[in-house]
Amino acid sequence: MQLEVGKIYEGKVTGITKFGAFVELDKDTTGMVHISEVANTFVNEIKDHIQEGQTVKVKVLSLGEDNKISLSIKRALPAPPRKQKDNGSQRGGQSRQNNQGRSGAFQKHGTPRNKDFDREPQDFSKNPPPVYDPKAASGNADFEDMLSRFKSASEERFSDLKHVMDNKRRSASRRR
Repeated sequence: MQLEVGKIYEGKVTGITKFGAFVELDKDTTGMVHISEVANTFVNEIKDHIQEGQTVKVKVLSLGEDNKISLSIKRALPAPPRKQKDNGSQRGGQSRQNNQGRSGAFQKHGTPRNKDFDREPQDFSKNPPPVYDPKAASGNADFEDMLSRFKSASEERFSDLKHVMDNKRRSASRRR
C-alpha cells in the first residue's frame, strides 16, 4: 500500500502502550498514534478511548525514515464545533455595556480587581524617570560614565519596584 501524508485511511488497532497505539493499515503497514493524537480532549488512559481490535480512521501525519509512520485519530475526525461568543450577555444576565463602566470590587467576569491597575497614572511631564539611552550616552562619554549612569538608573528602578512589592505585602497581611 502506498501511503500519502494528509490522507485518511482505515485501520485496526493491534497494540496499546502507555505512550500510544499501533494501527495496522494493511498486512505490511503499521503506524503509531501518539497519545496526544488519540482524542480532542486530554487523554490519561488510551484504553478509555480505544480498544485493541477496534477499527479506526487515521490520518497520516508523516512518513519517517526507517519506515516509521506517524498517525492521528483526532485529526481524522471532523472538527469539533466552535462555541460562538454571545456579545449580548455575560454572567448573571448583565449586558457587556453595563459592565464596562462599573467601578466595584469585581470586574465584568467576576474576578477581583488589581488595585495597582486601578490607580491614576503618574504624571512624568515635570520630572520624568531616568532612562538609560545608550545612543545618547555614546557621545563623548567613556565606558565608565555610561556604566555609572546605567547602574544609577537601574538602582532607582529597582528601589521603585521594591517599594511597590513591600506595599503589596503589607496590604496582604492587613486583609487577614
